[in-house]
Amino acid sequence: MTPTTTPQPGPRPELDLAAAQRLLEAQPFSRLLGARVTAFGDGGATLEIDIREDLHQQNGFLHGGVLAYAADNALTFAAGAVLGPSVLTGGFSVQYLRPATGRTLRARATVVHAGRRQAVTRCDLLTVTEDDEETLCAVAQGTVLPVTTRSS
Repeated sequence: MTPTTTPQPGPRPELDLAAAQRLLEAQPFSRLLGARVTAFGDGGATLEIDIREDLHQQNGFLHGGVLAYAADNALTFAAGAVLGPSVLTGGFSVQYLRPATGRTLRARATVVHAGRRQAVTRCDLLTVTEDDEETLCAVAQGTVLPVTTRSS
């Protein structure tokens, strides 16, 4: 995945898919949902979640909160590919296009623009069928900020 604009130059910690997977695994909520990072780097990230009945809402569709979670994490991981591993979501919005049904939810995010103080990212949320057909069900956009860790 390639960002549509070149990130600002400067030293950035190197991350790879294995490191991104370890970061996701360190999040208890991500483990609860069974989320996994399947692609990472070059200003992009893909996160997947198997669609299970316990993640449905009352009408039998994947709950919108699961889509929002996937968007948030995919947006942040994509930004982390250019800003480094210490980032937080500054804000994001999701537009739901159709009910999410299928086998897998795939959140594919890319960096639209990155500077020293923030990255703007976008994410397509797709459902995947047993035949590997993708259907766009929501889109998201967000701002991600680099953070410095504080010592106690």
